[in-house]
Amino acid sequence: MTLKEFLNEGDVFAKESGARITEIKEGYARAEMTVTKHHLNAGGVCQGGALFTLADLAFAAVSNSRGKLTFGLENTISFLHSAFEGDTLVAEATETLNHHKIPYCEIKVKNQHGDLICVMTGLAYRKEKVVLYDSLA
Repeated sequence: MTLKEFLNEGDVFAKESGARITEIKEGYARAEMTVTKHHLNAGGVCQGGALFTLADLAFAAVSNSRGKLTFGLENTISFLHSAFEGDTLVAEATETLNHHKIPYCEIKVKNQHGDLICVMTGLAYRKEKVVLYDSLA
C-alpha cells in the first residue's frame, strides 16, 4: 500500500468530506476537493472547517513523507478569500523545515482560478516509529 492510498482510505473524515491526496513527494504533497452544498455554511460560502480539513490532509501527507509516523502539534490558518459551491480547491503543502523531530510546513489552498483561499502553517511531531508503505504515491 502506498502512503497516498493509506491516507486516502484511512483518513475517513477527509474521505467523507471529499478531500483526497493527488500527489506526494518527499517534502511536498497536494490534495484536492470540490466544494459541494454539503461544505457550505449559513452564509452560503465554504465552511472554514472544510477548508481546514483539506489543508490538514495535505499537511498529514507532507509530514509523513519522510517515512516516520508524524502527527500535527499545532496549526494556524488564515482565511483570505471565500470559496463557493462548484469550486475546485487545491492544497499544496511544503515542508519548510525538515527537522528530525518537529518539522514545519506551509500549506496554501487555491481555487481553480489560482485565487489564494487560505494559508495554513503547521508544526508536527515525528515519532521514531516507521510508517509502513511501499511507496509514496
